[in-house]
Amino acid sequence: MRRVSLAATATYLPTHWMSAAELAAVTEIDERVLVDRFGLRGKHIAAPDEHVSDMAVSAGRALLDEQGLDPADLDVVAYFGSTFKDYQVWQAAPHIAHRLGARNAFALELDYVSCGSPVAIRVVRDLLRAEPELRSVLAVGACRESYLLDYTNTRSRFMFNFGDGAVAALFTASDAAAAPAGHEVLGAHMLTDGSFSHDVLVPAGGSVEPATCATVTARRHYLDVPDPTSMKQRLDPVSLDNFVAAAQGAVERSGATLADVDLLCGIHMKRSMHDAVCAALGVPTERSIYLDDTGHMSGVDPLFALDRAARSGRVAAGDLVLLLAAGTGYTWAAACVRW
Repeated sequence: MRRVSLAATATYLPTHWMSAAELAAVTEIDERVLVDRFGLRGKHIAAPDEHVSDMAVSAGRALLDEQGLDPADLDVVAYFGSTFKDYQVWQAAPHIAHRLGARNAFALELDYVSCGSPVAIRVVRDLLRAEPELRSVLAVGACRESYLLDYTNTRSRFMFNFGDGAVAALFTASDAAAAPAGHEVLGAHMLTDGSFSHDVLVPAGGSVEPATCATVTARRHYLDVPDPTSMKQRLDPVSLDNFVAAAQGAVERSGATLADVDLLCGIHMKRSMHDAVCAALGVPTERSIYLDDTGHMSGVDPLFALDRAARSGRVAAGDLVLLLAAGTGYTWAAACVRW
């Protein structure tokens, strides 16, 4: 079986940073609550004319420039970021590939939300294993979901941590007989509970509720939680267990155990939940990356966290890295990389 490596990563953050104090002013949530309970010191906000394709291209260009790579050598460009894109009923991957100059690559669109990073890792790994003629895949993800927030809607309060940003990841394949290249992509695992599929959504704009003047006036084009009490009652008893199950499955498929995990790269969530996940996995919080200066960037977070860890020297050769996420719908996903 071919070995697949996570050869390089790069990130992009918009210039504007919204501090917790600024967020407190528009949400009427106390700044200390945002910092201590939401785990949010601030988040980056895209410019009005800056879209997910723009941010994904910025991250992709940064990676290609750092690695000295010719985009024409890429075989695949895959987009795995937020489903809130430049246009409706539109694929970002072909546009991103064109702007990067990846003229020989085909485009792959993965329509996922916050679980995007580990899902992309799994899909790209399997693609490179299954098709020997493919040598390299550039996976890019971006988030602009801060623009989907209605800060006057208390039902969506737990999503006020959404920020904007992007990440790019280069995956390469080598023959099984070749010497390990390092940063090897190992096992992955996912589980889904579709009973949560209508708990978080943008009510209007789709075929169920087409856009009208009335839907715009009623602010129906922002993220909403129709029944937050019901969602919490059903999600709280299963969420932590499903995070653990996803992680357990990924490490077991990697020939390891949770005790072998050296670094946890997860999605941004409230600080108490992050601490609970670490405790349940047996991973000390100091061996995790917590993005309290960016907030939650949909599917971007885990790979963004890994890039930050690599650049700051927090991950060493041979470390087992666990990338862990959950996305509304609800899917919990995990993937492992042997650094």
